[in-house]
Amino acid sequence: MIFERLAAALRADAPVALATRLDEVRPGAKLIVDVSGAEGDLGSPGLNFAVEAEARALLAVGENALRTFGRDGEPIGTEARLFIQAFAPKADLYIFGAIDFSRAMARLGKYLGYRVTVIDARPVFATEARIPDADRVVVAWPDEFLASARVEPRTAIVVLTHDTKFDIPLLKVALATNAGYIGAMGSRRTHAARVELLRAGGVSESDLERICAPVGLDIGARTPEETAISIAAEIVAMRSDRRGGRLRDGSLAVHP
Repeated sequence: MIFERLAAALRADAPVALATRLDEVRPGAKLIVDVSGAEGDLGSPGLNFAVEAEARALLAVGENALRTFGRDGEPIGTEARLFIQAFAPKADLYIFGAIDFSRAMARLGKYLGYRVTVIDARPVFATEARIPDADRVVVAWPDEFLASARVEPRTAIVVLTHDTKFDIPLLKVALATNAGYIGAMGSRRTHAARVELLRAGGVSESDLERICAPVGLDIGARTPEETAISIAAEIVAMRSDRRGGRLRDGSLAVHP
């Protein structure tokens, strides 16, 4: 059943991970993890739980890894040694606006494992020479591009256009998707005006709350590179269901 489930996921181009135990206790034991849950037994419920969590983390970035755990899934221990294969199409990061901030954001997006697309309606700005780290640079009207793009819960949308003629139609389309992250650049005043326009256009309060704006975590970012780090950190925090504060001041486990 495990290999049938794996084959079905691969045929559907759906994210799936397969963990195989390599140590001498239960050599060859397997656990498969996909969007519907986990199947298999690696030796104990605690180990199954820990490996499932690690498999989902690897799926988020599309990486394979060798991992060791304690007998019951403890993070410190070597009794259980596993190889986790993550079969996942890269998640999409759509960056709207081919500006200096976009160049830095594209670079950070690649480091995070995203397939990065930069979109701008202005051909003079939307060039590979300006954004060399992007997988694609597309000349298109932002809302029209997004309306036909692939969007799923792992998708991150970063709006850097900072222009209402682009932002308002684009954000309306973005909020109609199930994208996991929607961020928009702009000051608090700019975003307040943007919210009023969206509200007047029929966008609900719950949808407005989905917009991360001003975009990024509050780290005092000023340069394009610092701003990209701020945005990337917010994306990771939301992906991990964390608030993004200092670890020193928190009470949750360091590794979720």
